[in-house]
Amino acid sequence: MIRGTQGYAEQADELAERYEAISFTSKHEAVLHLLPDPPAWVLDIGAGTGADAAWLARRGHRVMAVEPTNELRFRGMALHSSSPMEWVNDSLPRLEHVVGRRQTFDLILLTAVWMHLDEQERRFAMPKVASLLESNGVLIMTLRHGPVPDGRLMFEVSAEETVSLAQACGLRPVLRVHTPSTQHVNREAGVTWSRLAFEWAPDVRKERRFNAA
Repeated sequence: MIRGTQGYAEQADELAERYEAISFTSKHEAVLHLLPDPPAWVLDIGAGTGADAAWLARRGHRVMAVEPTNELRFRGMALHSSSPMEWVNDSLPRLEHVVGRRQTFDLILLTAVWMHLDEQERRFAMPKVASLLESNGVLIMTLRHGPVPDGRLMFEVSAEETVSLAQACGLRPVLRVHTPSTQHVNREAGVTWSRLAFEWAPDVRKERRFNAA
């Protein structure tokens, strides 16, 4: 078992119900204006049951949903069988299968994932994620703050550290907001979220375009 997925298989039934109950627009209201027009290549890392991935696929995007927990991935494949997206069994910090395909994406989502990596894993993972972002792409991340649910493994992570790691890879922040949780049970527990978005810095973007030509 991957260390950061601890507890998800055992709680898959409850989590699947919660994931599917929240609409994409409610969950991602703060970043809707940053989404690319379809058809775009989208990578959803830690897709859970694929609720977000399916929403994007139904709107014409070409979506790869990455989820290492079998119990969540199989539920998502059944729940969203009519949505045209690819499911991949892979995980951070290495993301070996996805990186090995040498494909870049216009939109990368990391929703409620980053806190499952410790500091060393986050430093290793950020360049991997950045390498997958297209020159005009956007990386959207949500960072969880608050008490850790029983049976799970989460680490304290800050927006400041995440921005610093992204900038070290040549990315610049284009959005940084702090919001309450959209899930009632999390709000009651005092959970809040940092919502971050990044794009390539202008000089790095120009270099990437040149190298790709």
